[in-house]
Amino acid sequence: MEKFINKNYEFVIMGIMAFFIIVSMLNAKNDSAIFDEVAHIPAGYSYLSQHDTRLNPEHPPLIKDLAAFPLLFLHLNFDTTQPFWTGDLPGVWDEGQWAAGKHLLYEAGNNADQIIFWSRLPIILLSVLLGLFLFKWGKELAGTSAGLFALILYAFDPNILGHNHFVTTDLGVAAFLTFSFYYFLKFIKTPSWKNVGLGGFFLGLLLVSKFSSILALPIFGLSLIIYSLAKNNRDGKNDWKSRFKNLGQYLLKGVAAFLVAAVVIWIVYKVNNYAMPKETFDKTIDFFFAVDDSNAKATVTNHLLHSLNQSALTRPWATYAFGPAWTVKRVVGGNGAYFMGKVGNGFLNYFPIVFLIKETIPFLFLAVFALGYTFKQIIASAFSAKKKKITNFLRSSVVEYSLFGFIFLYAYISIQGGLNIGFRHLFPILPFAYLLISKKVFEFIHDKKIKSGHSLAIIVAILIFWQISAAVFAYPSYTSYFNESIGGSKNGYQYVTDSNTDWGQDLNRLKIWIDDVNNCPQFGDIPTLTSSKSAIKKCILHRDFGVIEKIHVDYFGGGVPQLVLGNKYVAWSDSKRPIETGWYAISENYLMGSIYDTKRDSSETYSWTRNYKPVDQIGKSILIYHITSPIAQ
Repeated sequence: MEKFINKNYEFVIMGIMAFFIIVSMLNAKNDSAIFDEVAHIPAGYSYLSQHDTRLNPEHPPLIKDLAAFPLLFLHLNFDTTQPFWTGDLPGVWDEGQWAAGKHLLYEAGNNADQIIFWSRLPIILLSVLLGLFLFKWGKELAGTSAGLFALILYAFDPNILGHNHFVTTDLGVAAFLTFSFYYFLKFIKTPSWKNVGLGGFFLGLLLVSKFSSILALPIFGLSLIIYSLAKNNRDGKNDWKSRFKNLGQYLLKGVAAFLVAAVVIWIVYKVNNYAMPKETFDKTIDFFFAVDDSNAKATVTNHLLHSLNQSALTRPWATYAFGPAWTVKRVVGGNGAYFMGKVGNGFLNYFPIVFLIKETIPFLFLAVFALGYTFKQIIASAFSAKKKKITNFLRSSVVEYSLFGFIFLYAYISIQGGLNIGFRHLFPILPFAYLLISKKVFEFIHDKKIKSGHSLAIIVAILIFWQISAAVFAYPSYTSYFNESIGGSKNGYQYVTDSNTDWGQDLNRLKIWIDDVNNCPQFGDIPTLTSSKSAIKKCILHRDFGVIEKIHVDYFGGGVPQLVLGNKYVAWSDSKRPIETGWYAISENYLMGSIYDTKRDSSETYSWTRNYKPVDQIGKSILIYHITSPIAQ
């Protein structure tokens, strides 16, 4: 079997990536604009067209640049005399980015669907490159089969498919973390100046992809120190004096790599903001870090950023330094969210539980197996009679402990932080998990000399089939995917919302649902229709309710319901009274956040929906209610 795979793996990769690309393209076309894209898309376009980073400065520019590149060929209208750009809009340095998005997409005469689709294509391309890179690295670590295994875990992860076409930083930072770790570890193992340059270059790209990526720096530093001290010298001199000499040389080259990264950061920011006036960034600094802030750290940050902003030479680093400072401030402040019957922030069990209910069961099973097998290996090594076993491990397993070290550090910071923004926040650790799991699975298979007919080999095959099936049957509702432990995706919103469930991706599907219902004959033999099975199901379910002439909509996301639904749309909110008869479409994000908000009176929330069973669910993110009589409240 392994010989067959080694000979034909290119065809397997082609099949996997064909599924991955087709599904990603379909979702890029069919998913409505999500909430964050309204800020990210115009920001990226303004960076490339205006060379000014005043919009969305709390995220670095690289991934937004990639997404916006196709838009340069669409000749879009982008009016820089608008208040969102001139600073005349109240709170412009925060709210202006959302006003800019609404302008570019829906108010300036541009084709919103065209903009959204084309800006998503570079993110899909980046996700394809990441998949192929995971195969390459997995193959180097444990052979062709392990590389394919890592690729399957990645390409058929519903969570990856749910986000790999959105214009956000989540998939992008996972990709650049993978590239950066690969080349930095390559530099550590072979410290040639070429590898120093490559390691620094990709580190620079990583640091301008997302500010949370700075968590890679302590892992890189620690791995460099450990490996340099454990490394055997070619001349055979391995005393402590020689090892500390190695450390000095490595530290020197590590500093050189960091300087290369700093130059990359400077170039990327200089290209993006050379036309931004000094005064514009001064206002941004003062808005986010007020000089009279009671927090001393904010005041110090204000003075530091202003000093860097004084010179055109240091301004690119000033605009970069702003991002990590704002990220720390936001993480400390937390992010409100609905979770397990509560609304708040800083839930310590948020990410562990979200991870357990959002990832596929096969992945979780394999992760537990990999951890158990690794623990067994460590115990066996600890009691081994061989000398210098620990030193050999530190020298030969630098990739393993570096990747695991980052997973542990990132997970710990995420759990301790108050930024409960969804499973997507854990994307940076997923590629490393795919690689480590694949390596351990195939180490076990090779160590035990397991053949294709062995029961354990059959179990692995079943898990692969389960992983693939999870992705196939979850289509197209990948963003709101939940595993079988809670009854599947339809129940996910009862546990957690936000980008885990409802990010606004299903507005277009709401329109399709309404059209299907309205095209149902009120009489006659419905199964004889030429409609799809889903349309027939809607007809059978809703034929007694009649035509939908109006629908009350409370939508969370980046789309505009009145543009999509036309005169059928009735704007609604949780506090609006009286509650009228008719149809309601309520985003699960708003619904759960309203019902469980204990700071508000129930007469101003969606508590009344508890007495009604939803008649349908659109894309696992929008609930449909039909009220036949007025509700007294």
